[in-house]
Amino acid sequence: MRIRPATSKDEEQVFRLAKALATSFEVRRESFSTSFGEVLASQSSEVIVAEDKTRLVGYVFGLHHHAFYANGLVSWVEEIFVEEASRRKGVGEQLMRAFEHRACERGSRLVALATRRAASFYAAIGYAESATYFRKLLQEAGPASAANGGQARRC
Repeated sequence: MRIRPATSKDEEQVFRLAKALATSFEVRRESFSTSFGEVLASQSSEVIVAEDKTRLVGYVFGLHHHAFYANGLVSWVEEIFVEEASRRKGVGEQLMRAFEHRACERGSRLVALATRRAASFYAAIGYAESATYFRKLLQEAGPASAANGGQARRC
């Protein structure tokens, strides 16, 4: 297993993985392509991939930003996904460790994330529960939005 920064050549495979991760929104090709390019070009984001011999089996996408409460930088894992066949083999932990390493290099004070499916995984790799996650949809997400807790409004 090779853990490395994503490149533009990984777009199709990361798209495949992101589609498998999404439950609240439909991942649309054109929107994904725009976002993927912008994320790769940004100095405040990371996309790290797990590559098996022939293909990508997982990725982590995170952001680094200043926070007043932390007196400096914090890092936030926005998405992490490992395909089913590669789970329980240490791939997710390797992705998280790589993201943590990049956060440390940047001087981040903490790494945080929200999850509802994998709390035991994060606890096992040293994360502690800290807060409750709230959200309000500002724009219609597509067919899955109504099933995901709340009415969206138009901005």
